[in-house]
Parts: sequence; structure tokens; C-alpha cells
Amino acid sequence: MQQGSQGKGLWQYALERLLQAAPLILGVLILNFLLINLAPGDPLNALIGDFPVPEAYKEQIRADFGLNDPTHVRLVKYIGNVVQGNLGFSFYYRVPVIELVLERLGRTLVLMFFTIVFATIMGLLLGIMAARKPYSLMDGFASSIAITGYAVPVFWLGQMLILLFAVNWRILPAGGMRTTRIDYTGFALMLDMAKHMILPVLALSFRYVALTTRLTRSTLLEILGSEHILAARARGVTERRILWNHGLRAAALPILTVVGYNFTFIVAGSALVETVFGWPGIGRLMYDSIFARDYPTLLGILFVVAIAVVVVNLLTDLLYALLDPRVRYS
Repeated sequence: MQQGSQGKGLWQYALERLLQAAPLILGVLILNFLLINLAPGDPLNALIGDFPVPEAYKEQIRADFGLNDPTHVRLVKYIGNVVQGNLGFSFYYRVPVIELVLERLGRTLVLMFFTIVFATIMGLLLGIMAARKPYSLMDGFASSIAITGYAVPVFWLGQMLILLFAVNWRILPAGGMRTTRIDYTGFALMLDMAKHMILPVLALSFRYVALTTRLTRSTLLEILGSEHILAARARGVTERRILWNHGLRAAALPILTVVGYNFTFIVAGSALVETVFGWPGIGRLMYDSIFARDYPTLLGILFVVAIAVVVVNLLTDLLYALLDPRVRYS
């Protein structure tokens, strides 16, 4: 009976969080639309290019794409189209925005998945080793990694990795998602894509390795110095069992929160990393759309990214509530 009531509480909590996310997504949609449409520049340039054309042709293009309508009218039309699953038509790529964004989104999600996995594993390992022997050489090394990770810009780190591993040592490709000169298939294609992914993942994950390392270290030091841990040591419980059964279990909740927090900022950092390494993902698409003044594509990217961030935060909250049922009733 108790288990059933807890399950019902979890579903109610999920529904409440989902309802709270709906107005947030709508607000992001409206804000992005207003910011982009009120920014300097004319989207007509992306439609007709740099060639001189008659004024009548310009007016016809404006009418066809609804550019003559007031901002509030275009906003209402855009929200109605988004509700129907229509994100518009790309001025620059001449394809529906939803097709373009979903094609690139998959490539970015692959990059982000391996970045989060690598950053979480490395951060946990460094944080655990630092907490087990505080103020030791290992602790100093982990702290140095954490400080450097915060200080080094991701675009600069990406360029340094290219110079070192691709230009000087020539052991890894400098950019792209796969080798274009050879048509790999099957397992060979997977290996080729993995080689192209190493440098972007290293550049993108460095800051989040630092963040996870610092959080793991500080959380474990606080837990391992608490009274119930001292009592466990007095009873003869081994340090390994204390670390795994008590320390990491209690530290799981804040670490889980940071993993979800990292996802939001990895989305923003992916635009820089994908541009540096030529990774054909949604971040590179955003960069190209800004310079091409492709407003529908840029709006579609921002909307899909907002959805992804809200979904990940929702999943993080649900996992948090599953691990700590007190959260559901707070």
C-alpha cells in the first residue's frame, strides 16, 4: 500500500513539473521571436542574395513570406504554426526547418552524450581520488585540473588540440564527422566517426570534468567527515565500503543535479566546438544561420534546444524525486 502511494506521488510530481514547463516553453518561444525579429538586419537579404533586383520583386517576396505583416501578427501566426509542428521554411537552405534541425540535432546529441558520459566518469574518478586523500599530491592534481577547466576557453582549447594532435602529431583528424575521401561502411565507419569525435569531446568536456571533480570532492569530504561515518569507522567498517555504500550514495543526488545542469551549458558550448572542429551539428547550423540571417532556422534551433533543455531538466527532477521521495512532497 505504501509503495502504491509513493508511485502515485511520483506520477503526480511528474505531471506538475510538466505543466510548469509548458508556459516556460511558450515564454521562450515568444522571447526568441521578438529578439530575433527586432534585431538589426533584413531577412530579405537571405532570400534574394546580393544581386540587384526590381523593387516589385522584393515586395512580392516580402508578401509571400509574410514579412510585410506587423510583428505581433507574425508572432501569432508563428505560434500557430509551431503548435501544428511547422517551424517554417529556411531562407538559406530552402528546406523545411524541422527537417534541417532534426537532421543536425541527432549529430549534436551523439556528441553531447559522449561528452556527458566522459565528463561524469572522469570527474567522479578524480573527485573520489582527491577526497580519499585530501591535501595529497593526487588532491593537488585534481584541484589543478578543476581550476584549469574553469579558466581555459573552449574554443582556444579546441584549437590547441587540433595543433597538437592533428597538425604536429597527425594521429587524429582535425575536423569533420567522418572521412570524405574513403567511403567507410559498417564497423569501419563507426571507428572512423569515433576518431573524429575524440578531439571535440575532449574540448567540450574539459570544463565539466572540472565542475564534477570539484563537486564530488567537496561532497565526499563533507560526508566522510560526518558523525555517522566516524561511528562506522569505529565499528570497523572498511574504508572502501564506507566510500561506496555511504559516501557515493549520499553524493549521488548533487552529482545527478550537476549532470543535468551540464547538459544546458553543453548545448551552448557545442556551437563553439562544432564551429572549431567543423562538426555538422546543430551548433554549427546555428552559427551559419546567424551569419546568413536565416531567421526561421535560427528560431527553430532555439525552440528545439529549449525543448531539449526542459526535457532533460524534467528527467533530472524525476530521477531526483525517485532517489529522494521527500522532494515530491516539499
